[in-house]
Amino acid sequence: MNLAARCVPIQLILTDVDGVLTDGSVILDDRGVQTLRFHIRDGLGGKLWQRAGGRLGIVTGRKTDALSRRAADLEVDLMRQGVADKLPVVEEICRELGLAAEQVAYLGDDLPDVQPIRFAGLGVAVADAVSEVRAAADYVTSVPGGGGALRELIELILQNTNRWEETIAHYTA
Repeated sequence: MNLAARCVPIQLILTDVDGVLTDGSVILDDRGVQTLRFHIRDGLGGKLWQRAGGRLGIVTGRKTDALSRRAADLEVDLMRQGVADKLPVVEEICRELGLAAEQVAYLGDDLPDVQPIRFAGLGVAVADAVSEVRAAADYVTSVPGGGGALRELIELILQNTNRWEETIAHYTA
């Protein structure tokens, strides 16, 4: 199936965080408080995706207060933190939402993301993902993790389903 055809049924985008929404760096201050850096275009991209009727979810191995705050700011539809084995969680989310694998896009960067990428109807790797993830993916973004990869995926889906112009009309009209 070609890339454009894979985009058509997508209703849910699931993404990892570290190395995908961030560049993979963890900054610790003197008190041990973690700071994560997110790309602002991913935030607006998520809003555009939701405006177009899509759902956005996070499935990540770590659990941090910084991520919880960012997800709340972005009004992410669902979030699972502290997930060691991601595929069963992705399958459970699909069952809960009544979605088939073909209706899900998954964006990842490292070995725990290989199985969800293979499972999803549209499996996506960030440009600097490990080789196993890139090999499993249907699409590899042009930007690395933390560089707006989620936004690139959202634009890809909306453009290939002829919803991009309508979705951004609020900003461009």
